[in-house]
Amino acid sequence: MDLIKVSDKRTEKMFLDTARVIYKNDPVWVCPLDNDIKAVFDPEKNPYHKHGVVDRWVLIDDNKKLIGRIAAFIDFNLAHSYEQPTGGIGFFECIDDKNAAFLLFDTAREWLKEKGMEAMDGPINFGETDKYWGLLVDGFTHPSFDVPYNHRYYRNLFESYGFKVYYKMEGFHIDLKNPFPERFLKIAEWVTKRPGYEFRHFSWKDEKKLTADFAEAFNQAWASYKKEFEPLEHEYIRQTLRKAKPILDEELIWIAYFEGKPIAVWLMFPDLNQILKHLNGKLSLLSMLKFVWLKKRKTMTRAKGLLMGVIPKFQGHGIESGFVYHLLKVFEKKPHYTEVELSWVTDFNPKMRTLFVTAGGIPAKHYITCRYLFDRTREFKRHPIPE
Repeated sequence: MDLIKVSDKRTEKMFLDTARVIYKNDPVWVCPLDNDIKAVFDPEKNPYHKHGVVDRWVLIDDNKKLIGRIAAFIDFNLAHSYEQPTGGIGFFECIDDKNAAFLLFDTAREWLKEKGMEAMDGPINFGETDKYWGLLVDGFTHPSFDVPYNHRYYRNLFESYGFKVYYKMEGFHIDLKNPFPERFLKIAEWVTKRPGYEFRHFSWKDEKKLTADFAEAFNQAWASYKKEFEPLEHEYIRQTLRKAKPILDEELIWIAYFEGKPIAVWLMFPDLNQILKHLNGKLSLLSMLKFVWLKKRKTMTRAKGLLMGVIPKFQGHGIESGFVYHLLKVFEKKPHYTEVELSWVTDFNPKMRTLFVTAGGIPAKHYITCRYLFDRTREFKRHPIPE
């Protein structure tokens, strides 16, 4: 076996192609867009490079065949917020071979250790938690956009090396053909009619105001939840939505207001993976034409919940139920949507889990985020779960 550091276009292509090789015979896997993966490692496109470092490697066998890859990274804004300085690994792909997997893990561990880290989490993303985060351990069906999918044997590779579960996550499925619980609908409708409250969906006509409102509510909501949170500029959100315009559905993005002030956000997109499944990660002229054709045929029948946030003062007021109520009205008008995937909820966020279950969500996918302590004599502590 030979380990190669990614350092130029040739080795970057090897890094991208490794996934295509590993999943060549898997009919469920959906190849991410090459440009999306490349963007993670591009300092011009990923703001995490401003306060982080990253490296990556590919592994080939004696016949020069691609058999594995891994990335190691440190977000310095987050690394020292833990009991021990902790880096991350991600974009791991490997054949079912412990020697190959352990060589990749060892390489990442030594790289992180040299930079002062004492533990590594994985598989995670060098960026926000809504992308490429976690290891799928149950529910090996259609992966939605940016949500992890991997071979079943990956869990054995991680656990055999010594990784332990730091926290668990669940992805919920809602079949829109099934009626929603009557009690939930009544409560949700009541929430939407309370004095002072207003719910508005996104509109390109008012994009400047609405993206500013979205940023205001999002930043207040997540600052109370995430360690070392970096506020998002409304222009960044505006550009992100513009980039997604080819697939974006205005009526799947909502903002809640109280007395005219934004207090909560809900972001949902049609599931792009239902189109990407036919493109193999490429955006050539032919694939773009295919993209337009598939979109017109309403190929995207699944909606994916990306994020939801309520500012602290209004948490527990049923705002989330109000969002769901309005979305159900949208789905009634657009019957080509047949299912919703809400991905994902951690085991240390029981309130959100309760909401999804109450709304008729069924836990369909299970993921884990793992941690490996470099000092093997040190006590492993799981992420705390609220009582």
